Amino acid sequence: MAQAKARAMTGAPLTLYNSLTRSLETFEPLDPKKGVRVYSCGPTVYNYAHLGNLRAYVFTDTLSRVLTWKGYALTHVINITDVGHLTSDADAGDDKMEAAARKQQQSIWEVAAHYTQAFKDNVAALNIRAPTRWSVATDHIGEMIDFAKRIAPDHCYEIDSGLYFDATTVPDYGRLAGARDDAGEGRIDPVAGKRHAQDFAIWRKSAPGEQRQMEWDSPWGKGAPGWHLECSVMSEKYLGFPFDIHTGGIDHREIHHPNEIAQNQAFCACGTMQPGFTGAHFWMHNNFLVDRTGKMSKSKGGFSTLFALVEAGIHPLAYRLLCLQAHYRSELEFGADHILAALTRLKRLVMAVQTLRDRAELGDAFPAPNEAAIAELDAAISDDLNTPKALTVLEAMLANKKLSVEERLGTLQAFDALLGLTLLELRREDLRLQPLNATLGEHEVRQRVERRRDARAAKDFAASDRLRDELTAAGVDVMDGDPMGWDWQIRLD
Repeated sequence: MAQAKARAMTGAPLTLYNSLTRSLETFEPLDPKKGVRVYSCGPTVYNYAHLGNLRAYVFTDTLSRVLTWKGYALTHVINITDVGHLTSDADAGDDKMEAAARKQQQSIWEVAAHYTQAFKDNVAALNIRAPTRWSVATDHIGEMIDFAKRIAPDHCYEIDSGLYFDATTVPDYGRLAGARDDAGEGRIDPVAGKRHAQDFAIWRKSAPGEQRQMEWDSPWGKGAPGWHLECSVMSEKYLGFPFDIHTGGIDHREIHHPNEIAQNQAFCACGTMQPGFTGAHFWMHNNFLVDRTGKMSKSKGGFSTLFALVEAGIHPLAYRLLCLQAHYRSELEFGADHILAALTRLKRLVMAVQTLRDRAELGDAFPAPNEAAIAELDAAISDDLNTPKALTVLEAMLANKKLSVEERLGTLQAFDALLGLTLLELRREDLRLQPLNATLGEHEVRQRVERRRDARAAKDFAASDRLRDELTAAGVDVMDGDPMGWDWQIRLD
């Protein structure tokens, strides 16, 4: 920790993009005695996390690693939404959890438990560090009701369907989204009885005769909290207002986060939109994962989830690397070619490190890292988490023959701490996963590849072609002349 603190003082200033001001700003904690306090919008646990959803957590993990690298004590909260999120991200449709429970003929609690664990399994597979606290929405219903009671007299009104927040009662509503009028972004779907288009639900009453699996008594009748309420309540409880950084996907910038800000202002009786009175000082958002091939569509059975990628034989850290290759504020293109290219790059990194390890004489300790390489790395990640640049610095460092083998491996420890690729632990064989639908086991594939290599050496091209056809039929591509020497790979259609 002493080294980390020294690095924080002597390294490059950390600049981060604040969505609220639409500008890069130098980051300093609001209260150094409390360290850095970060809240990240978590998953709604009605289904498996989409690859696009998981990009948000690679981003927040990078942010948390950088903050730790900079020497800050970190308190990081990620919520688990198990109630209140409707099928529209605005105020329309059915509760996602209720709908999933009916479809799967299970209790909501069973659905939530299954998909919460699945999400945490994804997090572990991507080497994303667990937050300080996982905060579950339904554990905080009492606090949500108390929060709503506090803001209701001056900011809310009741209609037949529930308690609604009047967005005109707080200053500059929608600034985060860039929406300034009723037709702009960040607005909410029409609901009978609402005063303004942008008003949103704080508490939804159960409809007459409706029996929900999740409903609670409240001053406004039996029902359930609105989706936006939980994040205000849990961030205030565990981090206090104002806290340092709030993260989420860019889609949250348009509706969910503006509504959080409105609630936070009402709770604090704030009369200003200055940073710090929105609940958080920095609001940070990662951009979308863009699929132009249709391969990520759940309905088409494509590679929509990390589980599907692994079942296709793709190591999960290839997806982490794919995310790191693009800046978090840029759209990230996804397709079979992109994930296979990321896997190839990961293979090259693993082989380079393995070669160094085979040559090294380390004993039980790594030497001190190379300060020039560390300075380049620090400059890259201090520039709004520029992971694409950090990766090029990593590759240049590994190839730098002016550094000893041992020095390169010692320096790699720092890169691993920031990028989370576990390059000092991965081995070549770890990256070749057996696809779920494989008709040949890895040992059988290796045997055929070796026999084909022997046949080619003996110029028995008929046997060589026959073995290639067998492998192709089994979904294996033979890579003749591959400079990496991998010989074969599973085809990702």
